[in-house]
Amino acid sequence: MTKIRIVFFILFALQSYSQNKITIAAKLLENGKKITVFEEITIKNTFTTALNEITLNDWNHAFSSKNSALAKKFSDEFNRSYHLSSQIDRGGTNIIAITNANKKSLLYYRKPNQIDIVIIPLEKPLATGESTKININYEITLPNSKFTKFGYSENKLYLRNCFLTLSRFHSEPQSEENSDDLTTEITSYEIEFQHNNFFINSDLEVEKLYDTTSKLTGSSRTNFVIVLEKKNSYETFKNRETTIISNLKSVDLSANQRMQIIDKISKYVEENLGKSEQEKIMVSQEDYDREAFYGLNELPSFISPFNDDFIFELKFLKTFLNNYLMANLKINFRKDHWILEGIQHYYLKKYIDTNYPESKAFGKLARIKILKNYKIISMNFTEQFIYNYLLMARKNIDQAVGTDKNTQIKFNERIAGKFKSGLLLHYLNAYLGENYVENSIKQYIELNKYKYTDSQNFKSILENNSKQDLNWFFKELIYSRNKIDYKIMHAKKTNDSIAVTIKNVGEAKVPISISGYHKNKLVSKNWIENHSNIFKFSIKNDSITKLILNDTYEIPELNNNNNSYKLKNRFLGHRKIRFTFFKDIENPKYNQVFFVPTTEYNLYDGLLLGMKFNNKSILDKPFTYDLTPNYSSKTGTLAGSAGFSFNKLNRNSNPFSTRYAISGTRLHYAPDAFYTKITPSINFRFRQPNFRKNEGEGFLIRQVYVNREKSNIVSTKNSENYSVFNLRYGYANSELIEQFSYGTDFQLSNRFGKISGQVQYRKLFENNRFINLRAFAGFFTHNDTQNNFFSFGIDRPSDYLFDYALIGRSESKGLFSRQFVNAEGAFKSKFDTRFANQYILTANTSFTIWDWIEIYGDVGTFKNEGNKPQYIYDSGIRLNFVQDYFELYLPLYSSNGFELNDKNYGERIRFIITLSPKTLTSLFTRRWF
Repeated sequence: MTKIRIVFFILFALQSYSQNKITIAAKLLENGKKITVFEEITIKNTFTTALNEITLNDWNHAFSSKNSALAKKFSDEFNRSYHLSSQIDRGGTNIIAITNANKKSLLYYRKPNQIDIVIIPLEKPLATGESTKININYEITLPNSKFTKFGYSENKLYLRNCFLTLSRFHSEPQSEENSDDLTTEITSYEIEFQHNNFFINSDLEVEKLYDTTSKLTGSSRTNFVIVLEKKNSYETFKNRETTIISNLKSVDLSANQRMQIIDKISKYVEENLGKSEQEKIMVSQEDYDREAFYGLNELPSFISPFNDDFIFELKFLKTFLNNYLMANLKINFRKDHWILEGIQHYYLKKYIDTNYPESKAFGKLARIKILKNYKIISMNFTEQFIYNYLLMARKNIDQAVGTDKNTQIKFNERIAGKFKSGLLLHYLNAYLGENYVENSIKQYIELNKYKYTDSQNFKSILENNSKQDLNWFFKELIYSRNKIDYKIMHAKKTNDSIAVTIKNVGEAKVPISISGYHKNKLVSKNWIENHSNIFKFSIKNDSITKLILNDTYEIPELNNNNNSYKLKNRFLGHRKIRFTFFKDIENPKYNQVFFVPTTEYNLYDGLLLGMKFNNKSILDKPFTYDLTPNYSSKTGTLAGSAGFSFNKLNRNSNPFSTRYAISGTRLHYAPDAFYTKITPSINFRFRQPNFRKNEGEGFLIRQVYVNREKSNIVSTKNSENYSVFNLRYGYANSELIEQFSYGTDFQLSNRFGKISGQVQYRKLFENNRFINLRAFAGFFTHNDTQNNFFSFGIDRPSDYLFDYALIGRSESKGLFSRQFVNAEGAFKSKFDTRFANQYILTANTSFTIWDWIEIYGDVGTFKNEGNKPQYIYDSGIRLNFVQDYFELYLPLYSSNGFELNDKNYGERIRFIITLSPKTLTSLFTRRWF
């Protein structure tokens, strides 16, 4: 019955196979920056309903605006290059005329929110079986290739998705979002290209007509690539069935070595996936650079942990698999991208496991004795697949692999989701056995030769071949982010069997494997079906001494640390303690304790030399601790900090993170006195369902206990020991173009109560200038303090809660007294009155003059008890080298008068500097997370 169904499907599909045709006459202008195009589109309606309009993909036009979907994605990922670029570097499409077969002009329009989609209403509906022709004359301005690797550069044009193509009929058109997921109608192409003195390469068939003109053809295509170069960098490799053209870079490999590797890989792909319907496959360095093999190129080249041939082989394999599948799968690459990515990474893993079973994640570094005990160094190469997924899952920002590609955050889209998709297919293959998955993949690709397919077709093939209902696989693993986590609660030996109780700690109900070991030798392996939260079963004894769930990481389980159970010597625990220098990936066999020397600095302790002990591996975990004893080089005393926290994650609801913590710090706040701070807290974090939005809320509840030793240098009268109850709420929506945030703060102690709030807004205009706006308001509900220690700071907070990284927190003069904190009043000039003990209202702004040079201005009013309200202002130049990380403020004019007249003007300059490695790291990770 299945075979009959497939034959019927093929025969039906052949009726509509390659009914559309696009003929293009293209000519290079301005040395390749522009292309003039005359395009004829022949359309035949093979659907059962009429077509009222024709929709064209014009993805090149996405580069014409800083408000397109593409531009917004760059902004989401804090990619500055596009928004800071000039118009000449961006692209666009100028449509000169659109006519029908009778040369009659046709109207067209673009939607305001989809400027890269062209919609042409037809004069009359195109009925089923009817054909029509549309002629378009337009000019392309190519974008600079620095944005996406596609477009023009000084000596090369890389043309992908730059011509007008047919969008899928009867489906929602998709805008360019730099995701390599253009979905078009199946179309045959004929292109006559005048390319001047450029060499031409393409995955279309190329026929040279004249010295500077070539004809390119391809039938039944959904995508194609054309590369024009002043100096040819491509080589051509041919085997029995496929022609491969490539310029993938290699180090110290001869042409013969590259040919052998390429031949080996092409045969591997053909044997496993079948002959390519598209006889010519292009593998370019640009394709690889866009989605490099994560884990292969992370170390500097001078370390070279892998052989050159191994690096080239994996680079070529990953890129060839992707381009083969792009050519042979006719799917919606935005909605069903996981199918391509899953097949790609399934066979990537299989290839490495088969050909290089002993290869390690960090190659030859695993041979170095001092590094052997690091799991991240010594684990098998493909073991890193699971950790690349867990990196996001442990942060609770992983996404279901079946979600649309343009809704995924960058790391999920480019890395984590791809690895997880491949692992899921490996898991399904291990569970079903009999190579059902591999046979189904091959069969599914065969069907794609004839018509568009989707994940439902793939599911049907898998179920027909395996004779199993696989709803659980697609529901729980593809279209859900339900947590997968099992643990062995109890196991007890009987005469000839072992009774085992397993608990499903997660939400997903999927089969799990359990392996029995005698010492370190595998003696049995069974698959257990799960239909409840706690389930019991028995396995044959076979002298088993240890049970392990999911021992080879077939299933992407969130936590493998609770998967083992000893049947002997249980008093020693299931995992031993291991001390490891610096950091490592999580190792389920050990309770890891990491230690690393630390160096910190403040004015009063001098260099703080110490050792940090913690259990924080590269992957986040629920419970963490951090102990950092330090030696103060300036005072010769012990200082340091300690912290313990438990993070409860909600996978599918808000708050998505609830962190319970207690922390303590002991450092000098003056040359002769310590402060001790102890803070128990609960932090609730909320987020939007759309993970791509850099939008979130937080609510913090904490009690801050502070003990300050008496100092002979700094007055501590009425402020030695105190406790403050603190409630904070914050909202932030942050991207490159716009950043908006607001927050409130309530503090209560036995001596005062205060409420404050602030709003901040930052905007990047199309002329690449920024404006920053901030407003702050704070007032005391009551204030029985005897000094200004707890008052609102006008130019710098006193930081009695010790929240800010102040280098010299008690300084009233000198360099470190000029450290600026953008909090409370946030004035840059210092006034005679520096604190407010009743209320304060301020507004702060800055505006870009040129690049990182800005002007700033502050205005405000405040009141102290027994005094009239005062009004103040200041202004000056802001050198914004790296916002919030390194800035200088140069006062010009304020309520003090003309600041430059001061002979000690240098003492009026303020600065922001960030020394914390964790804070600096966030500057880069925000692009990915």
